[in-house]
Amino acid sequence: MARKTWHKIAVVGDRESVLGFRALGLEVCTPESPDEIRKAIDRLATDCAVIYLSERMAQQVPETVNRYKQKLTPAIIPIPDSQGSLGLGEAAVFERVEKAVGSNIFEE
Repeated sequence: MARKTWHKIAVVGDRESVLGFRALGLEVCTPESPDEIRKAIDRLATDCAVIYLSERMAQQVPETVNRYKQKLTPAIIPIPDSQGSLGLGEAAVFERVEKAVGSNIFEE
């Protein structure tokens, strides 16, 4: 019988925004510089299926986020932080749906 492999879920963001996720069993990382953000994502990518990344941090490392867009895992999902949303997460969902369906089904 094949052995199941479980992948972790992580959250990367500022301390105030992500510490609550630890109570849910997610791995939490709070880097402070773009270099630390890149290193955290690369480290987490080795065994995480999903990395939730604050939108503000995603803006600081677009090349790293784009590199992982081309891979099956991890899925890097931008999320709002304690300061509010920048709209990146919503835009990413629309972009992925349009790519999967072949057209923008959200336009009126």
